[in-house]
Order: sequence, then structure tokens, then C-alpha cells
Amino acid sequence: MAPPPPSTATVSQPVIDSAASPALQGQPPQPPPPQSPSPQSPPPRDVTQPIAVVSERLPWRHTFISLRVPNFRIFAIGHFIAVIALWMQRIAQDWLVLQLSGSVTAVGITVALQFMPSLVLGPWGGMMADRFPKRKILILCQAVAAVLAAALAVLALSQRIEVWHVYAIALVLGLVTVLDQPARQVFVNELVGPAYLRNAISVNSTTFQLGGLIGPALAGLLLTAVGAGWAFAANAVACCSTVAMLLLLRKDRLFISAPAPKRKGMLREGLRYALSKPTIYWPWLMAGFIAVFAMSLPVLLAAFADHVYDVGAGGYGLLNALVALGALAGAVTSTRRRHLRLRSVVLGAGMYGLMLCLAALAPSMVWFGAAMVLAGFWCLMFLTASNQLVQISSNMGIRGRVMSLYIMVLIGGQAIGGPMIGWIAEHLDPHTAILVSGGVPVLAAVTVAVVLARRGALTLKVDLKDRRGLLRIVSRAATPPELKPPAPRLAATRPEGRAGTPPAAAGTAARPC
Repeated sequence: MAPPPPSTATVSQPVIDSAASPALQGQPPQPPPPQSPSPQSPPPRDVTQPIAVVSERLPWRHTFISLRVPNFRIFAIGHFIAVIALWMQRIAQDWLVLQLSGSVTAVGITVALQFMPSLVLGPWGGMMADRFPKRKILILCQAVAAVLAAALAVLALSQRIEVWHVYAIALVLGLVTVLDQPARQVFVNELVGPAYLRNAISVNSTTFQLGGLIGPALAGLLLTAVGAGWAFAANAVACCSTVAMLLLLRKDRLFISAPAPKRKGMLREGLRYALSKPTIYWPWLMAGFIAVFAMSLPVLLAAFADHVYDVGAGGYGLLNALVALGALAGAVTSTRRRHLRLRSVVLGAGMYGLMLCLAALAPSMVWFGAAMVLAGFWCLMFLTASNQLVQISSNMGIRGRVMSLYIMVLIGGQAIGGPMIGWIAEHLDPHTAILVSGGVPVLAAVTVAVVLARRGALTLKVDLKDRRGLLRIVSRAATPPELKPPAPRLAATRPEGRAGTPPAAAGTAARPC
């Protein structure tokens, strides 16, 4: 399906600098006090307006400034504990299936069963997130996840577990994810408000990757020492702690948005809205290529640990920890990102694929591990950029549906890619599989970059005199200062801001490409 033609309004809306923002004077922006939902519906012209954000880089002391919000701090602590345990369960589950079946394809099937519900029911989950309180949805989902993890623990510790047990529980857990993920994405805004949204998304990514650094290492130790059952038990306890943290949140300090009333055509409305904005459509497209080909990395790492390097469960956990180490660095770096543009999304996807291609050529496990660190870094640079751009480009009234469609692409694509990459690794070669995983996203990123450059009349400029800006993307119509037209004509070339934005303020709107 061809993308809709971009319009000036939708392209320039996602990131708008505020000249009066305290962050521009070195002070942290203060979020407005939460307000109760107004019974009046917004004017029609404001329905599709995204949240304006500041694109100025914060001082280092404000790198994790969203943690100053008490509710978000509580949520982040519970999320961190849960993520460690989730990574432990994920590693233990994949390794257990590999040991029970002896097949990498079976590991890919487990991934597919866990992510397939998001591919089929993802938009429905987003509609539920728009219609019902996100906090209650998260409490329900975490409670069910605790029961599923406890069931896995009992089966594994009693030595009665079989592959079909893991398949069935992975499928039910995927159904839980359908509701959990859209609600979790939108709930971040209710915790911190629009002023801290970008920072909170990066902090969430940092938390997830820090947990991904600790979780696989602990899983490797547990798998070697006592088996997979205790990793499942730890996740059950962690899910219960997340429920407790959600109950501790102060409801009067949440930025609760009015729920969307039930009506016909809600899913079609969300799809039309998303396809009308290039800053949502293009991240979706890149997320599709990454999800199908490059997000099944645990399947590939299991193949390399077992069939190539013969390092066992401990080595498998180490490789996952190296990926998480790079991803942690990427998540922290993303909090320092000054501009949020489509080029950041395309660059992150292309570099991630390139690192996977380099890993296929690694002569030893040491070099392979180094490539995994770099792959983790660029994977997170892509994921945070695309997540932030999609969220900021959509208004609160429809964001649940937009994010559910994005998650459907990102998670559902893994349901297709998991078995496919697992089959290639098992029947051809793990090196061939990881080369395919990286090569396709690289080709997709180059193609999208060329399309966007032609549409935006952009070109790549090399300036050997400027070490910091050695490579720059500039407009083909740019002319030297002495050849530029008179000053009064410059105002017409400024990108437009949101409706009603004065020309002086609109001139600060960051370009998305």
C-alpha cells in the first residue's frame, strides 16, 4: 500500500519548540496540574492536534527528570523489578523449549504463539485502552500474568513440563499482551503529563534495558544451578509486586484523559488518522521490516550459543546480556536526543541491520559479542525514536488505537519472523539467518531514505572543514549566503507549526525528515 502524500501541516506538527519554555533557560519544565476530564468535547479543529514538546537538549542533571514525578517514580520501580523477572522468564522459556525439543524452529514457534495475538487482536486492545481506565487494565493484566508464570513454575519444578505446555501458556500470555501493551504505552502520559512524555519514554526504555542486562545474567545462573522453574517463580512474584505498585499510585495526581465513547468505526478512524500522518506511517513501515526480520534476536542467539559456539545456557544468557548492555547505552543516549525526526528512525533501523550483518562475519565469539553490543545500541535508538515520534504525533483521544496499531506491527511482525528466522538458522546456517535479519532492514532503510530525500528535496553534504558536522542533510535548494534572496522572502520558506501558531514561533518547528 502506497503511503498518503504528506501535507505541510501533518509533516511539521510532531515537534514544536516553545520559545517561552523554562527548559530553554536551563530550568526543568513544570507540568501543569492534572485536571479532571472536561465534559465538553474539544473543537473539531483541535481533535487531531498532537502534544507540543520541547526539542532542546536538557542539562545532564535532568537526564531522568521525569523521575521527579512521584507517581512515575513508583511505577518505574515496579516496572524495573518486573522487567528483570520478565527477562529471566523469557530466557528460561526459550532455553527450556530448545532443551525439550532440540529444535531452533520450536523456539521460533514459541515466539510466534506469544506474539500472534497482537497481530490479530492488536487494534481491539488499543480500542479498549481508549475506552477504559488504563490503570485498571494494567492491574488485571499483571494479575493474570502472575498466574501464568506460577503455572509454568509448578510444571517445571515438578518435572512434568512438556513443550505443548509452554506453547499453550505462551499463547495465553500473548492474549494478555494485547491489552497490556497499548494501555502501558498510553499510561505513561497519564503518569507524567505532556511536559515529560519524551523523557519518560526514554526512561522506560532505560529501565527495560537495564532489566534486560540483569535478567539474562540471573537467568543463566539459575538455569545452570537450579533449572528454569525458579526463573518462572521469580516472574510470578514480580508481577504481584507490579500490581502492588499500581495500587500505590495517587489517583488525584494522574493526568487522566476522558475515555473515548463507544461508537462504530473506531478502528477505521484510528487507521485513517495514522495513515494521514507521515510521522506515523513511516515509523510503522520501518517497524514492520525490523519486527519481521530483526526482532527475533533471542532465536538467533540460542542458535549461536548452542550450535556455533557451544557455550550452553550460561553463554546464551551472556549474549543476551551483551545486547542489553548496548541497548542500555542506546536508551540513555536517546534521552539526550535534541531533535526528533524521521531521519533518526531510518538511521537507527539501518545501523541496527548493519550491525547484525557485521555479526555474521565475526570470526570469534568475542567479536560476535562486540557486534551484539552495537546492535543493541542501535536497536534502542530506533525503537525509542519511532515510539516517541508516533506517540507525539497523535492526540490523546486516539492515541490508544494508534499505539495498538504500532504495537501490532512491532510485536505481530515477530510472530511471522520468529519461525522464519528459526527455520533458516536450523536448516541453512545461523550465519545465513543473521545476515538475512540484518540485510533486509538495511535495504529497507536505504530505500525509505531515498524516497524521503526525493520528496523533501534533500541531499547529503560532506563538509571536511567541519569535524562535528562532517555529514549533513541539506535542502537541494539551499544557496550560499551571498546568493540568497532578500530577507522578506525568507518568511515564506519557514515550516508551518500547528494551526494558530504565529509565524515567529512556527519557524522553530523541527523538521520531521
